Amino acid sequence: MLCSIDLPDCVYSKEPIFITPISPTPNHTLYLSNLDDQKFLRFYIKYLYLFTKSINLEKLKYSLSRVLVDYYPLAGRLRTCPENDHKLQVDCNGKGAVFAEAFLDLTADELLVVSNKPDKSWRKLLYKVEAQSFLDIPPLVVQVTNLRCGGMILCTAINHCLCDGIGTAQFLHAWAHFTKDPTSNLPITPFNSRHVLKPRDPPQTTSIHPAFTKIPLDQQNPQFDLDLHRYLQSQPISPASITFSQSQILHLKRQCSPSVKPTSFEVLASHTWRCWVKSLDLSSSVNVRLLFSVNIRKTVKPELPQGYYGNGFVLGCVEAPVKQVVNGNLQDTVKLVQHAKSELTNDAVKSIVDLLEDKTVKTDLSTSLVISQWSRLNLEEVNFGEGKPIQMGPLTSDIYCLFLPSVGEIDAVRVLVSLPENVVKKFEYYMKELWEVNDVNGDIIKGHLQFENHKMISA
Repeated sequence: MLCSIDLPDCVYSKEPIFITPISPTPNHTLYLSNLDDQKFLRFYIKYLYLFTKSINLEKLKYSLSRVLVDYYPLAGRLRTCPENDHKLQVDCNGKGAVFAEAFLDLTADELLVVSNKPDKSWRKLLYKVEAQSFLDIPPLVVQVTNLRCGGMILCTAINHCLCDGIGTAQFLHAWAHFTKDPTSNLPITPFNSRHVLKPRDPPQTTSIHPAFTKIPLDQQNPQFDLDLHRYLQSQPISPASITFSQSQILHLKRQCSPSVKPTSFEVLASHTWRCWVKSLDLSSSVNVRLLFSVNIRKTVKPELPQGYYGNGFVLGCVEAPVKQVVNGNLQDTVKLVQHAKSELTNDAVKSIVDLLEDKTVKTDLSTSLVISQWSRLNLEEVNFGEGKPIQMGPLTSDIYCLFLPSVGEIDAVRVLVSLPENVVKKFEYYMKELWEVNDVNGDIIKGHLQFENHKMISA
C-alpha cells in the first residue's frame, strides 16, 4: 500500500506559463484593508482537489483567463506602499497567474488511500515559484497534475492577503462556472474594493482585543510567541485526522445541558481545544487560548457587499488556565466560545480594524490553538464539468487546525491538525473518547487498555 512519504516526483513536460486576463482589466493600485494586511495572513491558502476524470487543459486555461477579468487583483502583484513599507497593496497590472502542468504515475484510488493525512512530500504537487520574498510570488499559483488512471489533481495557492476562505471558495466556483459555460454570467459578481473596511479617522480603539498584542517594530520580544507556539513549530510533527459524523457531533451536543444549545462548530471547536490542551501535558497554571475565525460580513454596519472576497473575518478569542480547560466540562468551554462570539459586535469589529492601523499590533499566537473552518464553504462542491472531487483539503497539514468537509458525508467534519509525533495518538484518543465510551464493541475497551499500556511504556 502506498505511503504518503512514497509520493513520486511530478514530471513536467513544459515550463509553467502565466495565464493573463483575456481582456483588458483596470490598471490601478488596490488598497488592502487592515484585515487583509495582517502579518498573520502573509501566507498562501493551498487547496488540493482530487478528481477521477481530468478536465481539458485548454478549457481550464481559457476559463482561468476569463475569470481573471472579474478577479483581476489575483492577476496583479503585491508590493509595499511607497509611503509606508509596513503596509501592503496590490499593483493590478494583469501580469497573470502561474499555471503548471505535470504528470504523476499514480491513480486517484491510490492517492485517496493516503489523502486524509497529507505529508510534506505532497508539496511537490504544487509548482514552487522561485522568489526572493513573499511579495515576489504571484497571488495565484495553479498546478494541474494528470494521473495514470485518467484522473487529475488540481492544486491552487491563493494569497491570503487577497482572499479569505469564503473568498477563495467564491473564486474557485467562479472559475469552475466559466469552465462549464464560458459565455454565461457569474452568479455572484466579485466586489473588488476594500475601502468598505477602512479604519476611522482618527482611529477609535475601545480596547486591546485579547487576540492581539503590541510589539514595537524595532524590538525583538522573547516573551512573545512563547515557547509553546515556537516549540510546536520546531518539532517533527505528524498530522492527526479525525472525522466526526453528523450523529457523533450530535452526541457531543448532548453533553451540554438543555439550556446550552451550541452550533456544530461551537461544540466541535470546544472539544478539539480541550483535547489539544490535554494531550500536550501543559502546566496547569499556564493560560491557553483558542482563536477561531468569525465571519463579519453581516456583522458590520453597513453589511459588506455581496461578492466581497477579501478578508471578512476577525478572530474570536477564548482564554483560560489549563486546569480550567482540562478539568472543566464541555458545556463550560462551549459557553466561553459562545461568549467570545457574542462580543464581536459591529463596534468591536470596527475597533479591531482601527487597532490594526497600528502596525506594532500583531496576533498573539503564543499559547494558542488556531481553528479555521473550511467545512461550511462548499469547497467540496467545486465542479469543473467532469464531476465533483472525491477528495479536497489542504495541500499539507500544519499546527493550525482545520475543520474540513468530508466528501460524500453530509454534515460530517474532518478535523485536521499536526502535533509532535509523540502526541498524535494521545490527541486522537481523547478526540474519540466521548463517543466511543458508549460503543458496545469490545474493541473500544481493548483500545483503551492498549493506550494505557502505551503510556506506561512511554513513561
